[in-house]
Amino acid sequence: MLKFYYSLAPNPMKVALFLEESGLEYEAIPVDTRKGQQHLPEFKKLNPNAKVPVIVDGDVTVFDSNGILLYLAEKTGKFLPPAGDKNRGELISWLMFVATGLGPYSGQKVHFANHAPEKLDYAIKRYDFEANRHYGILNDHLEGKTWMVGDTYTIVDMALWGWGRMAKFVLGEEAAAKYPNVTGLVARISATEPAKRAEAIKERHAFKTEMDDESFRSMFPGTHR
Repeated sequence: MLKFYYSLAPNPMKVALFLEESGLEYEAIPVDTRKGQQHLPEFKKLNPNAKVPVIVDGDVTVFDSNGILLYLAEKTGKFLPPAGDKNRGELISWLMFVATGLGPYSGQKVHFANHAPEKLDYAIKRYDFEANRHYGILNDHLEGKTWMVGDTYTIVDMALWGWGRMAKFVLGEEAAAKYPNVTGLVARISATEPAKRAEAIKERHAFKTEMDDESFRSMFPGTHR
């Protein structure tokens, strides 16, 4: 059975959604990042970068959420245009856009606005601008569309859902309201039974919730507080 190492952060939740959508059997293995479990030697053998999610599928180990989505889509033949289809290239482009743009800039905005040991106005403004810019690009692309690529639901929509669920937290409620096409896509997915099952993964394990010094050092090594 496939093993899924996860936390409740946006990136693992993308994979949880795919697993529920596809019907693949899996064992959910919690990794409490606020306790530093991602830095344990046995976990770093799976992902030297000490990040969740990770999947172990027999003798295959895959880390990075977007890489996992692509691997699982190819494995199952689901939620992915066939090779040679013109939408395949577009899907890969948007998948990388989420991987290298939306996710990192949103994460850094949250870090500098909420967790940095000192408030750096330049950093907050820089990442807020970039997060909003990426949401704007996605919102414009989705104008008049139901899904990100073609006329079907794909792994790009799942990748966007992972972060889009957090739009109000990342951008603020007023800013998030400026991107109705993105929030609309997220709402459509969130209303489905697979998405509800994915969200329910939080009930399987009690993760640490307080952001104390241990949590800060575990999640942001190399910084000081």
